[in-house]
This record gives sequence, structure tokens and C-alpha cells, in this order.
Amino acid sequence: MSEQAATTTSVQSLARGLQVISSFDAEHPSMTLSEVAVLTGLSRATARRFLLTLQDLGYVRSDGKYFELTSKVLQLGYAYLSSATLPQLIEPVLEELSAKVHESASASVLDGSDIVYIARVHTRSIMRVGISVGTRFPAVNTSMGRVHLAYQPAQVQQSVLTAGIHSVTGLGIDNREEMLQELEKIRTQGFAVVDQELEIGLRSVAVPVFGSEHTVLAALNVSMSVRPNMTETAEQSAQKFLPELLNAAQQVREALAASR
Repeated sequence: MSEQAATTTSVQSLARGLQVISSFDAEHPSMTLSEVAVLTGLSRATARRFLLTLQDLGYVRSDGKYFELTSKVLQLGYAYLSSATLPQLIEPVLEELSAKVHESASASVLDGSDIVYIARVHTRSIMRVGISVGTRFPAVNTSMGRVHLAYQPAQVQQSVLTAGIHSVTGLGIDNREEMLQELEKIRTQGFAVVDQELEIGLRSVAVPVFGSEHTVLAALNVSMSVRPNMTETAEQSAQKFLPELLNAAQQVREALAASR
């Protein structure tokens, strides 16, 4: 086999191995060989070969029928986070922001149709679902996700929205046309507000962190609880935190510029 052919084969194998790992998610935490093959589009024989290899490497475990990821896959994410400048620069800014507004603050990047948390400072638990670095949520249901999507090219927006919009709580936007209008509004005003669309009792406001050529490198948000009989609207709540949030985003942008 020529060197070029060997390199091509190795790249394909890496891609397929990552494809198998990525097929496991919150909806598919444990799968049979056949289920993995269907989700990845690989043959059963190929899926089996990669699953067994990943099992030998410690990234997958099996009871003989079902396969699931092990905690070792977190090392892949932590390796990125530990070497990335962005999370390191954002963390102290989030700590300062959270201390000023007395609410939880987070940062995320966009990965396909999801956001992935890269930093978080929480003052108290206001969500039933725990959030930590690496947590993923559908972009369309979150303020940070909508900030990311608002500044994406039209084809990216269309791709994400074509996959469907599901209102987790039954509140807010649940169709493509309204979402496109909301993304245009966010792009115009420069921030996003989501009120109890991800979880009842939770609202948040998010802003982008711009890089060169007006690309969005990350999104920052402040999340707050909605108390019973609360008369303050989501927009009013957002306005209270928006100045500090915009200042935090500018701090991150300046820090990034200075580090390059």
C-alpha cells in the first residue's frame, strides 16, 4: 500500500471512529450494534469493528448487547478546553460578571445545531438539569444558541431550522417562520432573550462575542429565575443585566485581540 493510500485509509478510520462516538447522545446513551449502524450509516460489520476498537481503547463499554460511552471520552473535550485560549479568557470575565449581577453566567460555542458550554459560573441551582462544561442544548431553545444562529449565514440557519423546532416547555417559538423573524430581530438589536422555553421558571439574556470580520466566536448569557406572581417581563429583566453583559463580551473580545 502506498503512503498516500495508507494516509487516506487512516483518515477515513479516524472519521468513522469519531462518527461512532458522536452517535451517542442524550437520546441514545446506550445502543445495540444494529442501532449504532443505523445512526451512523455504517454496515454492521464496520460498526462492530469500530465499537470493539473503541472498547479496547476504553472509550466504550458493553454488556454483550448494549454499548455506551465511558467517562474517558471527556478527556477528548478537556484536551481541547485545556489548550484553548477562549475558555481561559472567558472564565475570569464570567466570574466578575456573576459577582456584579448576582446571577449565573455562562459561555458557549455552536456545534452543529447545538450549543456546547465552555465555561460557567453559577450562583445557585435554578435548573432541574445540571449544567457544566460540555453540556449541550438545542440552539433554537436557548438564548445563547439563538445569538449564535442569528449571525450565521442563511444556509446554516436553514439547515438547523429544517431539522425542526420543538418547544421543550410548550412556550415560545415552535415554527420556522417565527424563528427566522426572531433571529433577524436578534441580529438587529444585538442580544437574545428566552423566557421559559428551555425550562419553566428560567429566563435568560445572551449576547455575542465577536471576532474578526464580525464572526461570532462565543456567546455569553445571564440566566435568572422566574418567581411566582412576578410582574417583571422577560425584556425588563434582560435590560437590567444587558449593560454588564455587553461589557463582559467586550472584555473578552479585547482580551482575545491582545493575546494574538
